[in-house]
Amino acid sequence: MKYDYLVVGAGLFGSIFAYEANKRGKKCLVIDKRNHVAGNIYTNKVEDIHVHEYGAHIFHTSNEKVWQYIGQFAKFNRYTNSPVAVYKDELYNLPFNMNTFHGLWGVTTPSQAKEMIQKQIKESGIIEPKNLEEQAISLVGKDIYEKLIKGYTEKQWGQSATELPSFIIKRLPVRFTYDNNYFNDFYQGIPIGGYTQIIEKMLEGITVELNTDYFSNKAKLNTLAEKIVFTGMIDEFYDYQFGTLEYRSLRFESETLEEDNFQGNAVVNYTEYEVPYTRIIEHKHFEFGMQPKTVITREYPKTWEKGDEPYYPVNNEKNNKVYEQYKQLATQEEKVIFGGRLAEYKYYDMHNVIEQALNCVERELNM
Repeated sequence: MKYDYLVVGAGLFGSIFAYEANKRGKKCLVIDKRNHVAGNIYTNKVEDIHVHEYGAHIFHTSNEKVWQYIGQFAKFNRYTNSPVAVYKDELYNLPFNMNTFHGLWGVTTPSQAKEMIQKQIKESGIIEPKNLEEQAISLVGKDIYEKLIKGYTEKQWGQSATELPSFIIKRLPVRFTYDNNYFNDFYQGIPIGGYTQIIEKMLEGITVELNTDYFSNKAKLNTLAEKIVFTGMIDEFYDYQFGTLEYRSLRFESETLEEDNFQGNAVVNYTEYEVPYTRIIEHKHFEFGMQPKTVITREYPKTWEKGDEPYYPVNNEKNNKVYEQYKQLATQEEKVIFGGRLAEYKYYDMHNVIEQALNCVERELNM
């Protein structure tokens, strides 16, 4: 065997593991079925703009260890995520805050906003929410639900809000301040120069083979290393023997425009159901770009089918039961380490992936 570890997937989890293993003198082979490294955080340069090819990735964390770790590989700017939402011809700030409430009702004080929300919750008469629609209305009232939640959610999940389970929305962030910062985390920003450079630095000096599908050549690849770090879909690893786990997917439609500023913000959500995309990303605003042209991407949610990129696990009761069966098999593996959102069937933000990867390194390499 030529390598200590075969790492399947050159995304954030696999690259961190390979980087840390390499530092400790272990030989790694990293493979990826795509023609580039960095997984879904891949950024591609178009018109001197770093385009987030697989959807907007905004780094945020309150974990100082994670922030310092990622800061080794890139300098981060001061970008603050402050999306806006368009409903018909109306514009609102997100997350729901005093700017939102003023736009909805003309209120100017927190007590007025609270009174309006409580009045609508009381009028709804919902005591035990039976679905997502009732859950949302019981938390924030009818106006916020109908203008800013209903259409967006139904597009995202491909189902009516009355058919979706209430547990999808456990809580909704409501702030009674004039603060448009979407995240509460202490650290936030975008790497100056894009995300791809981070992974490229991690994988320096490590053998990487792209356009390499693990499942097309599994038997041979398994003979190359003592252990495997697998970051792909866990159900695919086990040949779907307990059934296929469900995901929601996305389709991206990008275009370069002959203007310097299309929408004035990096992220604009479209909450009306009749608009088929959920949001438009204008990539240059992530890095305060002044380029003469701009690149925008429309995001269209879609039903996931085998062969599509799986973005959002559908963590309902049925799927979670299926995953538990696969997890049971995974815990019995002596030579395979499973990690990342697909292998663990969880929606992880980037900071979660870094935490998980470093915990895995601690267990595996610092023994």
